[in-house]
Amino acid sequence: MIDGLSDEMIRRPVFPGKWSVFEHIVHLQTYQHTFISRIRQLLEGNNPSFSRYTAESDPLFAENCHKSVREIIQDLLGTRKKMLAEISLFPDGDLVKKAIHPAYGKMDLVQWLNFFLLHEAHHMFTIFKLSGELKKT
Repeated sequence: MIDGLSDEMIRRPVFPGKWSVFEHIVHLQTYQHTFISRIRQLLEGNNPSFSRYTAESDPLFAENCHKSVREIIQDLLGTRKKMLAEISLFPDGDLVKKAIHPAYGKMDLVQWLNFFLLHEAHHMFTIFKLSGELKKT
């Protein structure tokens, strides 16, 4: 989606006050780490309850906004491969373990995984649209 865009273009906000393509990518990359931590807590049991995640309050997000696009994408893809490998080994009994989302209530592991993918799809679609706007200019 970002092929043909320079680093400067990726970091440029398309709409004032809104995230750039780069910030959306950093958000996806940093949220993966939060999600992994939450899934580990879910798997430990006891129906953990999570507060609302915001990138603005995540020190990793702010820190990673100073890294290169390449570094962020390498971490995003490398972490995703590890996630996939671990998730594919979850026993069926783990799929029914639950944790509480602040807006959607108690969700089992399958629902958390679906939530993660839907959240990611939203940002990927936004990146697609923003990249299109940048390519027009």
